[in-house]
Amino acid sequence: MRILYGVQGTGNGHITRARVMSAALARAGVEVDYLFSGREPERFFNMEPFGDYRVRRGLTFFTAAGKVQLGRTLFGNSLLRLWRDARSLALDGYDLVLTDFEPVTAWAARLKRVPSVGIAHQYAFRYRVPGSSSAPWLKPALGLMAPVDQAIGVHWDPFDAPILPPLIEPPAYPLTTTPGEVLVYLPFESLDRIRETLLGFPDHRFLIYAAIKEQRVERNLVLKPFARDGFQRDLARCDGVIANAGFGLCSEAIQAGKKLLVKPLANQVEQSANAQALGELGRAAIMSGLDVDAIADWLRRPNPEPRPWPDTASALVEWLLDGRRESPAALSQRVWAEPPLSGKTVVVPS
Repeated sequence: MRILYGVQGTGNGHITRARVMSAALARAGVEVDYLFSGREPERFFNMEPFGDYRVRRGLTFFTAAGKVQLGRTLFGNSLLRLWRDARSLALDGYDLVLTDFEPVTAWAARLKRVPSVGIAHQYAFRYRVPGSSSAPWLKPALGLMAPVDQAIGVHWDPFDAPILPPLIEPPAYPLTTTPGEVLVYLPFESLDRIRETLLGFPDHRFLIYAAIKEQRVERNLVLKPFARDGFQRDLARCDGVIANAGFGLCSEAIQAGKKLLVKPLANQVEQSANAQALGELGRAAIMSGLDVDAIADWLRRPNPEPRPWPDTASALVEWLLDGRRESPAALSQRVWAEPPLSGKTVVVPS
């Protein structure tokens, strides 16, 4: 089987899923080519698993001060460019187009009648999951953004729907707890505003990953350029995570048993829905802004138990190679019942 795999590049969660799937596809001997969109080519990093990947413009959203800029997003995307890229994308020789909510490959498959499967968190919103009822336009919008023949959604709970668990690797480092050390990843917020807020908690040490070139220390703050290995190491040993409500990092924090404080990106319905789901599942505290009182209250909370995930990627690859004969509902029930992947030994702090 030969697959063209399209990956939405607006968030790191899509790329994290693709990394996990790429390893499972490689183990199964599947030939895969990758196409990414939604981000400038120079802003992709740690892309070694994807070989000689391609980049297209696709569709994206624009943000400022923790909000999606609706007007700029509406007028800053080119549907004509998307249409031209989809029409010009050669699909000869591919048996299947796999897309993680990536529009160029999804529309190319639709136009050229190549079988397509979507695997993404966004496809879970086709069902009655938390937050979906507040945006009735969301389900039809999914079909316009990245239409597929068969859509598979992933989420933190099945919510009585044919949804799969997150595609997350087990922790790469032993899970420990360093009291008072907090990992911070808020890429859509003002770094100056983050610094001003967290300097007010001198008894805690904040590891802040941001778009900077070199690490620097400012009193109780350690500002770091993004690097996946260092980020995973800090995630495994921190005492909690402050983040936006993106799906990938929240999935990793839940798996590692780290308390979560999320500030959903304003005007972004997926993150609002994610925050609602995290609240209902008892897996995160939520704040609408960088709220000193909310942070102080959250810092006093204990960590939950780790919640490791099953090997969703291998199950999906087996399902694809079997011709997708098993129904999504049966696949969902089977995968949720599987034992979790084992990672590094959990070390209980003394």
